[in-house]
Amino acid sequence: MKLILHYIGRHKKMFFTALFFLGIETLADLLQPTFMSYIVDNGVQQKDVGQILGYGIVMLMIAACGALGAVMRNIYASRTSQQISMEMRSDIYKKVLDLSFENIDRLAPASIITRITNDVTQIQNLINGTMRIMMKAPITCIGAIALIILQTPQQIPMMILILCISFWLIGANMYFGYPKFGALQKCLDKLNNVSREFLSSIRVVKAFGGQAQEEEKFDGAAQEFAKAGVSAMRVSAVFSPLINLTVNAGIVVLLWLSQNQDSGQIGRLMASVNYMTQVLFSLGMVSNILNTAVRAVASAERVEEVLKEVPAQENGLKSVPSEEKKAACEVCFENVTFSYAGASQPAVENISFTAQPGETIGIIGPTGCGKSTLINLVPRFYDAQKGRVLVDGLDVKEWGMDMLRRKIGVAPQKALLFTGTIAENLRWGLEDASMEEIRRAAKIACADDFIMGFAERYETMLGQGGVNLSGGQKQRLSLARALLKKPGVLILDDCTSALDATTERAVLEGLRENAADMTVLLISQRISTVMSADRIICLEDGEMKGFGNHQELMESCATYQAIYASQIGGGQNG
Repeated sequence: MKLILHYIGRHKKMFFTALFFLGIETLADLLQPTFMSYIVDNGVQQKDVGQILGYGIVMLMIAACGALGAVMRNIYASRTSQQISMEMRSDIYKKVLDLSFENIDRLAPASIITRITNDVTQIQNLINGTMRIMMKAPITCIGAIALIILQTPQQIPMMILILCISFWLIGANMYFGYPKFGALQKCLDKLNNVSREFLSSIRVVKAFGGQAQEEEKFDGAAQEFAKAGVSAMRVSAVFSPLINLTVNAGIVVLLWLSQNQDSGQIGRLMASVNYMTQVLFSLGMVSNILNTAVRAVASAERVEEVLKEVPAQENGLKSVPSEEKKAACEVCFENVTFSYAGASQPAVENISFTAQPGETIGIIGPTGCGKSTLINLVPRFYDAQKGRVLVDGLDVKEWGMDMLRRKIGVAPQKALLFTGTIAENLRWGLEDASMEEIRRAAKIACADDFIMGFAERYETMLGQGGVNLSGGQKQRLSLARALLKKPGVLILDDCTSALDATTERAVLEGLRENAADMTVLLISQRISTVMSADRIICLEDGEMKGFGNHQELMESCATYQAIYASQIGGGQNG
């Protein structure tokens, strides 16, 4: 709840302005039955048309003030709740940008999406409801009870009994509903995760005819969500009618006790019944808004969990002055060991090597041997648990995160592109790059030819994820984007796997000709891709089995020899 109050505090002027107009609206609602009783008792009973008209005009003026208050309250309530939800989503998004992969893995991307969308919506509904209903309900309830006592003071014991029963029912509603709404949001996380997984792999699902399996998986998650929703709503389904029954019983008792009331005070009886109806309406609103509050508080805890998440990586404070920066950087691993959270054994263990400035280091090994994990430690996507990773002689943990990543270019294994033009996607590498610089990077990556074949050329619009490009085209654009950055360290994570042999050879030749100002870490499953590297790291089961050039590894590393034999043939000299 502190989180919600914190965001309300940012906009307290608009919040309290909405409550001011809400007070006007509520006061108008409370005054109407009283003036109606005056019309009946003083006007109708005495057949005084003047009083009827006079009180009628007053009621119209009160109704007009109430309507104006309602309009202004709606305007300020909507504006405040929308502004708060926008800021909350923005704060969550900014926080996630600062978190490490380790934090994101633990929170789970699908859960983060639910918190940014559905959880914030629940909080928004509560804040909006507070300004529209929550404050009005207790004010109306208290005011109506006070006016009932003034109109018919003999009803005090009955009112106390009704209130005690109603508040007990409301409290029980909150007590039993809170954990159920928390469980509901977790089921929504699971449903979103299943949906996200299906949509991101829809081509594979269709290719293997797995629609029935995915449908079954989705139905299971949807049924769990539905069951959790039914369980949560069942609480209010039980308690809300009981509250209505309690107040309606009070109205019946009020009418029964007033059977001997003076007929000249029938207007007061009408007003009391009207106020009892307002009490019923108010308690119903309180019950409904508290259901919203229970769900919103559960959502606020989930949002707060993200906002209070402590990044697993601290941002270093040191930086290298610009005049000391080298175009190509030295990369050094000193006895590095890293394990993923919950893993039974290290992904990489006791790795030591040095990549000299301008050197190309090939990295090869069986699937799952830790190749991608190894290079993920350089830009600090993850931090090593043991040992050190150094860039230009400085531990990566001491670098300022932004400065470190400005020195590193990454072409990932899965080419990720964004909705926008080809030029906009490439400028992720260098925001103010000229078209000449863009085309030069694209030519090195062998992407310029196919780009110029499009009608709009570099202004060609790409769909989400580059859906209108082939896998090889996406990989070449991803490589061009990394090259445009002109990094000191270039990480190529199997980024030529979708290219044919001729295109890959052309790309690698272009890199060799233009990589003098870069230290290249080149991962590949193909031995033909890494053979020409200055030196090669051969990994197996997270351990470094060999480090040297192709000829040296062919003479000394059994793992490398086995890879060579399986891909090229049994010769020893390639």
